[in-house]
Amino acid sequence: MDSEKKEEIHSTHAENIAAEEPDIGEDKSWEALVDEAYAAHLREHEMSLLDALKLFRWAVLWSLIPSIAIVMEGYDTYLITSFFGYPAFKAQFGQEHPGKGYQVAGPWQSALGAGGNIGCFFGALINGYLIDRLGFKKLFILGQILMCGFIFISFFGRTVALQVVGQVLCGIPWGIFATLGPAYISELCPMALRPRLTACVNMFFVMGEWSYRIPYAIQWVWPVPLAILGCFMPESPWWHVRRGEYDAALGVINRIMAAPDSEKARQTVAMMVHTNKMESSIEQGSFAECFQGINARRTEISCMALGGQVLAGIAFAYSPTYFFEQAGLDPSNTYALGLGGAALALVGTAISTILMHYLGRRIMYVGGMGLISLTLLVIGCLTTAVDSNPTVQWAQSVLCIVWLFIFSVTIGPMSWVVPTEVSSTRLRSKTVVLARNSYYVLTIIAHSIEPYMMNPTAWNWRGYTAFFWFGSAFLTFIWSYFRLPETKGRTFEELDIIFAARTPSRQFRQFQVDAYARD
Repeated sequence: MDSEKKEEIHSTHAENIAAEEPDIGEDKSWEALVDEAYAAHLREHEMSLLDALKLFRWAVLWSLIPSIAIVMEGYDTYLITSFFGYPAFKAQFGQEHPGKGYQVAGPWQSALGAGGNIGCFFGALINGYLIDRLGFKKLFILGQILMCGFIFISFFGRTVALQVVGQVLCGIPWGIFATLGPAYISELCPMALRPRLTACVNMFFVMGEWSYRIPYAIQWVWPVPLAILGCFMPESPWWHVRRGEYDAALGVINRIMAAPDSEKARQTVAMMVHTNKMESSIEQGSFAECFQGINARRTEISCMALGGQVLAGIAFAYSPTYFFEQAGLDPSNTYALGLGGAALALVGTAISTILMHYLGRRIMYVGGMGLISLTLLVIGCLTTAVDSNPTVQWAQSVLCIVWLFIFSVTIGPMSWVVPTEVSSTRLRSKTVVLARNSYYVLTIIAHSIEPYMMNPTAWNWRGYTAFFWFGSAFLTFIWSYFRLPETKGRTFEELDIIFAARTPSRQFRQFQVDAYARD
């Protein structure tokens, strides 16, 4: 972009946001507030990870509370499909087939796989509508109360129909947590901490496995203590700023720092006010605005980045216990492989928090999707040799674990980071809701067709199922190469300007921007 166009964009933003002078605790002119906001802006760029941890240690602690709640959705994502291969679960909810033992019918597998995601879809919508009215704190506590009640249905349900009902109802608070957590982290933490803690959300989806009732009961471990902690967690300072409650925002910033610092807190809130004014001049914060103007592009990127988890083959390879069983491995081996995969997923997510500092979002996402596509292609090709060489099934199973590791290092964490960074602050919660709901819609479709592909009493595609997911993963790889921007090291103000300039995705890293138009 030429210098004249950049000056025009900066000038337009300056004129739009200078119309009103908010009071953030002291009598200050708008120019003085911008000076303080600029000081906070510079500190954001200069702050190292260690400095951020020292200064905002309480922000780290409180941001983990809503994130840990996502562990409950992880139970559903990982375990419900794993149950299809468990003898106890199949005997309780399946039917006996000659020569194939007990099998849960394909339609019920689809319903169980999709039930939680249907509930999550509506839970996310509830979050999108209520978050601006109730705030993060009250909505989080409400979700925990609902969770405590709905778990009873899953735990005591003795029919497969009741299990589906339990999944749908439990999905409602899961959807609230899955969209509330990442948005809360991005609004509470400074730039040095934000992507790392958001990426760690993926870690809470990595669950172990056990007999089918025990994981349902374990979920009761989370809601009660989390609801209690939720009573003490601070509200998002951005939420206060959007409501004009600047003193409350100052109080939150002071609370989440290692030690109260009035000057730094005032500068940080000034930066929030500056960003909010810049965005409010062009948007009011409705769902409709997510699909208008430059926000339509930000919504597309968010939805595709998070939906890419499903398109990468998550229904096939993320919880591959059922695939292991259909490949002919005995239950003890499937358990060992599944447990090993879960451990690798945890390690992978930890590695991603380090790699993203050096590689950024775009390289990790695009590269990860490319490697995943290749892995799925190899799994599918190996199926041609299964009948003549049964040991190939072990190779396919190991490649599923490789897929899981690659996913956990790249696509899994980055899919959580991207939506919180590319969305505008005023539309963040709604954009995250739309992104997560695109994930849920795709997951419902995936879990509806995956059982038919794998079930020996249905289509019985076995490892050839990988070809289907290779196609969707490869198309997502092509999209990410052309459409996914690099957001590493950019503040929310800078990203607002870069998107307003309609910068091509592959040029984000090189784009030079000054959010305060300083010489």
